[in-house]
Amino acid sequence: MFERAAIDARCVLVHVETAPFPRDSATDSEEFLELGHSAGLDVQAQMRLRRRVPHPRFYFGRGQAEQLQQCCASHEVRLLVLNVDLSPSQERNLESLLQCRVLGRTGLILDIFAQRARSHEGKLQVELAQLSYLSTRLVRGWSHLERQKGGIGLRGPGETQLELDRRLLTRRLQTLQRRQAQMESQRTQSRNRRKEWFHVTLVGYTNAGKSTLFNRLTGSEVMARDQLFATLDPTHRRLLLEQGRETILSDTVGFIQDLPVELVRAFHSTLEEVRDCNLLLHVIDCSAPEYERQIEQVRDTLEQIGAAEVPVLEVYNKRDRLTADELSREKGHTSRRVWVSARTSEGMDVLRQRIAQHVLAESSCQYVRLPAQAYPLRAELYRLGQVEEERFTESGECEMRLWLPLSRWPQYVQFQVPKPAWSQGSASSRRLSLE
Repeated sequence: MFERAAIDARCVLVHVETAPFPRDSATDSEEFLELGHSAGLDVQAQMRLRRRVPHPRFYFGRGQAEQLQQCCASHEVRLLVLNVDLSPSQERNLESLLQCRVLGRTGLILDIFAQRARSHEGKLQVELAQLSYLSTRLVRGWSHLERQKGGIGLRGPGETQLELDRRLLTRRLQTLQRRQAQMESQRTQSRNRRKEWFHVTLVGYTNAGKSTLFNRLTGSEVMARDQLFATLDPTHRRLLLEQGRETILSDTVGFIQDLPVELVRAFHSTLEEVRDCNLLLHVIDCSAPEYERQIEQVRDTLEQIGAAEVPVLEVYNKRDRLTADELSREKGHTSRRVWVSARTSEGMDVLRQRIAQHVLAESSCQYVRLPAQAYPLRAELYRLGQVEEERFTESGECEMRLWLPLSRWPQYVQFQVPKPAWSQGSASSRRLSLE
């Protein structure tokens, strides 16, 4: 694992542009710098290099490698951080030349996740991702990994320290995978219990304001900071909508460009929360210069984890940061798009209405008759659904026409009845349209 004590905070950031070269990579450079700050690095200098084809030995050419060597020496740093991932041999060769530690983009993100993990499951998932990443990089170890271990039964060819470390790492990986399988089973049971409720999940690019919006909607106080990957462990709360209806709202980890494969694999069970929900609130930072590119990145990630078919409501957040001209070009609220400010609460009522519409779209309208002894169910039906009509009979029975989530109706099938003569409406099992 990456130990915090082993990473010197003083570093040089190197932003590498590869062919085809982007027209403007300033946004990528700023995001990379934010990643460094989120990891707690003390950035002494930044460099921008272009490389059309990676060099097989150093990734960089000899001249560029010497520039990096001079920069590290002049700033007296022991850490060089790149926005690209090098092969194990390239890392080892570059470290030997520069005489400092070299960390790629994946290693940097894994270190941030290691700092953010709070729950036992989150720490286990991060360690699993780190060890999966390190399993191919033992070749970059120091000289002691090449020495042979002596002892009874190990004389002669013996067993190299590198082979021993690889075997110990494999055992640890297997142990973590077994623990993760147990936690996945527990998480699956929790998801099955939540399927009785309409489940809404927040997704979006990192630092788009998901946690702030989560707190504003649910009245919670989860950590919300202006930094990348401030939230790692998923959080679930009840969301109260109009007329007392309730749903479950979940906050998840933010996405980023080129999310490391190791993280996607390790957080598979967590990301299943996104795939199995009823509605995704795609939170978008509309004040970001390239928010459209971020939207595409989130869509690509959703497709990668199998959540491309889940209904999506786009929530354009931070509209309070837009100028008057930008606000005038705003297209306004639609059934698929809402403009809000989680910081000022602007547009939150409209957002709640759109969520309520989706709840109704996943509901069915039926008639029920509750006997007098089942009156406690009346309050429960008011909480779970939307009552359109209600009438009490002379015998004390309660008849009502209401909308209820499709997953809930099997619990009340014994109380369902045909349309009574007094009702003015008509029940339908067809889902409502949001258009």
